[in-house]
Amino acid sequence: MTQSLVCPETVSRVSSVLNRNSRQFGKKHLFDQDEETCWNSDQGPSQWVSLEFPQCVQITQLQVQFQGGFSSRHSRLEGSRGGEALSKIIDFYPEDTNALQTFSIPTMEVDRLKLTFEDTTDFFGRVVIYHLRVLGEKAG
Repeated sequence: MTQSLVCPETVSRVSSVLNRNSRQFGKKHLFDQDEETCWNSDQGPSQWVSLEFPQCVQITQLQVQFQGGFSSRHSRLEGSRGGEALSKIIDFYPEDTNALQTFSIPTMEVDRLKLTFEDTTDFFGRVVIYHLRVLGEKAG
């Protein structure tokens, strides 16, 4: 059964936080299910989010909700397992919209993911994400 794979033991990292204000714009807001909060990156050419899961997971879908005007035209999903180097899983191309977007992922078993947001719609390279969900199953 497909479920959200991000749990309290999942370690997340982000490339930057706007004005280093983690309290207001930090990574925790990616997963809090609150419509009023978001992760807001600082300026820069390439922003990213990485996730390390406490166990291997089989990913099947990725859901991202950007703030329109602060999205990415081209994004890349990489993954690995067991300490291997990251390798590209897919490139995906989000729309510049406020809607929750769903991307199907070729089923793959990983314990580490990295999403890289390139070619941002914001002139300064900022990315704003209200919701990030990684869906699939825990590997048995």
